[in-house]
Amino acid sequence: MQPWRRVGDGEWVGTDASERFPIYTRGNAGEVYPEVYRPLSFSIAQQAGEQAMRNAILSSGIIRPDELDDIPLSTGVGSGVFGGYAYLNLSVQRLVAARVPGGSWSDADNSFLGAGDPPPHVPLPTEKNRRAAVAALRYLWRLSGVTELPQLALDQRIVDEFLAGLPDPSTAADHDLRTSTLGVTELFMPMFETHLKVSFAAGALMAVLTQLCEKQLGDAEIAVRLISGLGDVDSAAPSRALWSLGRKVAASDSLTAEFDAGVPGVWDRLQSSTEASEFNAEFRRFIADFGSRGPNEWDTAFDTWETEPELALVFVDRMRLTDASHAPTAQGERLAQERRTLEVDVLGQLRWPIRRLFGRVLAATRLHMQSRERTKTTVVRAIHGARLQGQELDRRLAARSGGAPGDLWFLVEEELNGYVDDPASFATQIAERRQLLVELQRRIPPFYFEGEQPPVDTWELRSAKIPQVVVGEVLTGLAGCAGVARGRARVVTNPGDPRGLEPGDVLIAPLTDPSWTPLFVPAEAVIVDVGAVMSHAIIVSRELGIPCAVSVTDASRRIPDGTLVEVDGGAGTVRILELP
Repeated sequence: MQPWRRVGDGEWVGTDASERFPIYTRGNAGEVYPEVYRPLSFSIAQQAGEQAMRNAILSSGIIRPDELDDIPLSTGVGSGVFGGYAYLNLSVQRLVAARVPGGSWSDADNSFLGAGDPPPHVPLPTEKNRRAAVAALRYLWRLSGVTELPQLALDQRIVDEFLAGLPDPSTAADHDLRTSTLGVTELFMPMFETHLKVSFAAGALMAVLTQLCEKQLGDAEIAVRLISGLGDVDSAAPSRALWSLGRKVAASDSLTAEFDAGVPGVWDRLQSSTEASEFNAEFRRFIADFGSRGPNEWDTAFDTWETEPELALVFVDRMRLTDASHAPTAQGERLAQERRTLEVDVLGQLRWPIRRLFGRVLAATRLHMQSRERTKTTVVRAIHGARLQGQELDRRLAARSGGAPGDLWFLVEEELNGYVDDPASFATQIAERRQLLVELQRRIPPFYFEGEQPPVDTWELRSAKIPQVVVGEVLTGLAGCAGVARGRARVVTNPGDPRGLEPGDVLIAPLTDPSWTPLFVPAEAVIVDVGAVMSHAIIVSRELGIPCAVSVTDASRRIPDGTLVEVDGGAGTVRILELP
């Protein structure tokens, strides 16, 4: 497959848009791949990822194989990369949602998009049909009866074996490093397929639970409260470990002094400090457990908490300043108790057999919500193994050719053999691709498009000024996690640079992937520009008990840093109280 597509004044890796399923969105996809997709990572994962997407879509039976058979894998039926950015195919998600009896195409928008103005839905001639409806009912009934997912533990063991079989990067030959950098491809497809099946199931079950709450209890929002404080949610687990490290720093004058000197260079200083031995040992255990996580963790081109420890230590720095009331464990226990009390009340209002059905759906929804995060962790660990191999190969070849760190990821798989043999011969291509990357990063990709992505030179510049909020204005988004909080806005665009987020501040972010979530702990509340019920911001905020509003359009650009705001997470609103 030829990976290159014309983008602006050059070429970047990408897929073709589907004529049959023409609407795409950054919703949800932007949380997994927030940055421009690097060429090497694309060439490793695209075909495997698209096939996994199609397998997962077809597994429900709601869409038939013959509806996809004639569409090549270079076309984004499940997802795609356009203008360097990852997109979810919204048309397919809408079609599945529309075929569920009692459901609507808009259920897909509610799960993945939140607020906004996406292109209107145009039903396919075969959108509603009895065969699909029966398949949907069977699928949902089957899901509602699932009480365990043994595939998750099996996948974890397979990844453990894969990682154990990788060569030592420091001693492996160049071509062995090349092979092991690409070796994740075979593993990626089945693991990603499991993740997608569980994710789709979680979304479908959440939609059913929401409908039951609305029809039987008159309040759809109860559904979110019933899956809060579940515990054992992988994306929330690092925050608990980082909190413990932060408490150690707060209790130690010597550790406090090291962090007071600034996060840059703190890891090197701690390594040489005899008084930091206990902290260092605990941090190394943290890296062993969570080192694969970090910004853009699905793309091997980017650093993680293991390869750049200060990306994690910056969270410790913020948490050390926070009082005990923000402890993730205490917040989780409070939410869990509220959830249990609510569940007893809700079930007491329902009559048999609705009570039995409700309980069945609720249990399955909780299982799949937790499992969605577990499958993601498993995939990310496999990707990280390839990252470590690739980073060593990149270091060697950049040194040999006089190039720059990261050059390796500006090539595609077919170019790697030639690059390993003669890295200097690719200097021109790499320089051109680096220049195009800068242009793509300067602009905001459209959140939606239909048919064909608008040209890059029409995208809004990230530096463009937009109207600011005024005192008394209320911005409306979607409910994330209930609760009301006031604080000064701290606008953060990079989780590695929280810009002095202090206790009492309200975190405002353009979007969040799992690497952001430790910043939720010191914050009084969280506001995110985008997001919906399946977004990481909601999943983690309801585990940590932090008021959260998502899909507050352009909040990170309209609310000046230092603005006093009031967040109502239950209503999804942000009130502007005072400008800085």
